[in-house]
This record gives sequence, C-alpha cells and structure tokens, in this order.
Amino acid sequence: MQQRFVVAALVGLAVLAMSMGAAAQQTATNAAPVVLSAKDISAGDTAWVSISTGLVLLMTIPGLAFFYGGLVRRKNVLSVLMQCFMMMCLVSLQWVLFGYSLAFGPDVKGVIGDLSWAGLQNVTADAPSAYAPTIPHQLFMIFQMMFAVITPALIVGAFAERMKFAAFIIFSLLWVTFVYAPVCHWVWGKGGFLAKLGALDFAGGTVVHINAGIASLAAALVIGKRLGYPERMSPPHNLPFATLGAGLLWFGWFGFNAGSALAAGGLSTTAFVATHLAAAAGGLTWAVMDLVANKRATVLGIISGGVAGLATITQAAGFVTPMAAIAIGVIAGIVPWLFVSLIKPKLGYDDALDAFGIHGVGGILGALLTGVFASKAVNPAGADGLIYGSFDLFKAQCITVVVTVVYALVVSFILLRLVDALVGLRSDAQAERIGLDLTDHRETGYTVLD
Repeated sequence: MQQRFVVAALVGLAVLAMSMGAAAQQTATNAAPVVLSAKDISAGDTAWVSISTGLVLLMTIPGLAFFYGGLVRRKNVLSVLMQCFMMMCLVSLQWVLFGYSLAFGPDVKGVIGDLSWAGLQNVTADAPSAYAPTIPHQLFMIFQMMFAVITPALIVGAFAERMKFAAFIIFSLLWVTFVYAPVCHWVWGKGGFLAKLGALDFAGGTVVHINAGIASLAAALVIGKRLGYPERMSPPHNLPFATLGAGLLWFGWFGFNAGSALAAGGLSTTAFVATHLAAAAGGLTWAVMDLVANKRATVLGIISGGVAGLATITQAAGFVTPMAAIAIGVIAGIVPWLFVSLIKPKLGYDDALDAFGIHGVGGILGALLTGVFASKAVNPAGADGLIYGSFDLFKAQCITVVVTVVYALVVSFILLRLVDALVGLRSDAQAERIGLDLTDHRETGYTVLD
C-alpha cells in the first residue's frame, strides 16, 4: 500500500510537470525579456559559483548524512544515509520541473513565482538573469537547487529512527513545494513581499534554517517520541562519523555563505571570514558551556556548537564585520545549548538530533542579530542595524521571523497530518525495535563476519 502511494505521488509529479511545461510554453511570451547577454558573464564568477554549488552539494551528501548518521543508533544509520541521498535525487528533479519556477520565477502578487520557468523554459546557460548578472542563469538555478535539497534534509534530524520511508518521500515532496518554495520567493524572489519589506537573508537563515527548524519541531510533535525516550536511549553510535560530517558541513558552508555573494570578490571574502569565525566561536562556546555545566567538554558538544555557529551566521554573513561574526557565534554557542541541554528535556519533546534546537533556534537568532549587527559599511546593498542607529531593519527581521515561523509551523503540521492519513507517518513498534535499516531497506550498516 505504501509503495503504491509513493509510485502514485511520483507519477502525479510527472503529470504535474508536463502540465506545467505546457503552461510555461503558453506564458513564455508574457515573461520579462532577458536584457543581459553572454558578454556580461564573468569567467571568474562562474568558476566561483560552480565550485560553491559543489560545496553545498557536499553539505548534504556526505556531510549531513554522516553527521546525522553518526548520531543515531547503529541499526538506523543506513536509513539516515538513504534519506539524505533520496533528498538529493528527489528535490533535484522537483526543482527543475517546477520548484525553481515557483521560488524564483516572475512574481505573482509578491507570494509565489509563476510557471514561466517550469522545465527550465527561459532558463539558459548562455545568458545571465536579474538575480545574478555575471553568471549563467542555469548556474544560479542549480546553485539554488542545492539549498532546496538540504533544507528538507535537515528535518530528518527531528524524526530520525521512526518515520516510514514512504511517508518521508511524500512529506518531503509536498513540503519543498508548499513550504520551501513560497518562503524562498517571499525572501529572495524578485517581488517577494518580505524582500520588499526590507528583510535581509544573505544565505538562508530564514529560507533554510528557520523554515526547516520549525518544520522539525512540528514533525517531532506530530510523530511523537522514540520508543524508550528518554529513559532507554543509546548515545550516538559513531561519534567519529558525526565529527567527519560536521567537518564536511563546515567546509561546505563556505560555498553556502560565501557562494551566496554570487561573485568572487570582496563580498564573498567578507562572508567567508564571517562564516569561519562564527563557527569557531560557536564550537568553543558550546565546549565551555559543557565544561562549566557538566565538568567535561565533549566532542558531541563542540561539533554541535560549530554547526550552531554556522546556522546562526548564515543570515548575516554578508552584512556584518568580523568582530560581529564572533559575537554572533558566541551567542549561538549559548542559546541553542540552553535549548538542547535544558529546555528540551523540561518540555519533553523528542527532537532526535536537535534539528529545531540548532537550526530553528539558530536561524531565529541569526535573523534577529542581523537586525542588530548589519552595517551598510560592510555591504551597501544591505542596511544598518540597531547598533548603527536604525530600527527599521530590526523591525523587518522580527516580522520576517514571525511570518516564517507561523507559516512553516501551520503548513508543516497540515502536511504531516495529511501524509499520516494517507500512508501513516510512523513505523510500527516492531520495526522501530529492529531498526529501519532492516525493516525499510533490508540492509545493515555493519556486517559481522563469522
């Protein structure tokens, strides 16, 4: 039954794509004309964004896959690797067929893109776009594809070890279409209403981290706790795997943040430096928090703090000074630590790998701190924050946080309930005890030889 639903969903996706392709043909004549040409393309910028695209791909597979995979129990490691790899395959096709057009296509009332670019109609490799005037339009498309891939993959951390694979596929496809694409258009799309409001998001603090983090909270609440949580839960089965994944995430994040400058130059350097400093400050601060509270600094703590610093600086990376980036990293090592170590146990929800505690909380912090530390002296295309005497940006950031949190929470909750009604969200108790590697995939991550 579940397999039939997955096949039906994929067939429906193909039919929808064909209908959108036909609609795109009809609306192509109404699309805004391309005023840029091949002569505007910079070889250096094209090379930098091409490399950055590969770096962001690396963040999902193998970076996030190994980070999450090392944190689960050994009987579920393959299920996490499979989920991350499936996201790369599934969302890449959705993005080309219609996702990119919904997120970045010609604006419809500030809410969504139209279907002029479905199936990559009017998205060429020989001319740039208004989004990135010095690189080919298709390169901008595939760079943004990697953001669309990793965002739903982050949600895996909330429901790890207990969601059916069929439910995971259907939910992820619906979520990236009905949650990611609209929020992306609001913040980054030409004409998006949050962009018009003056909200700043350099590399995805709102679009990726708040969005995925809030969906993670919804998923954890809807799907419920793992069997035995928290009394009989095992520690991470392979911290070296998780540390490797965290290191790959840090490495790939330079493409995530510095690549979002969409050109090689001073702005990409600013984002590169801010990214590194915030990650370093976050990791160090989390380790110190562990040392003070628990008398020991831990590997799990320092890699969690590093990722929290990365998630929190993402919004601000191209708008703040190096010292502000360090301050943001320190805050990222304190507040998410409080959520993960103190608040989550008190509230009792089972965010298995702290997707909400790190990415959701970090994303919200990053949005607000951008409104505090952003400086037009760093990036004239940005705005001045509170410490530079302006309240307007902070107000816009607060509105953006509220809108994104409410929308992501409500729609994610609806989609989770819908999928639960269709195929059931959660694996049965026996499958959960055995492990999803065997029950979903008939494989095991570790073979014991006689």
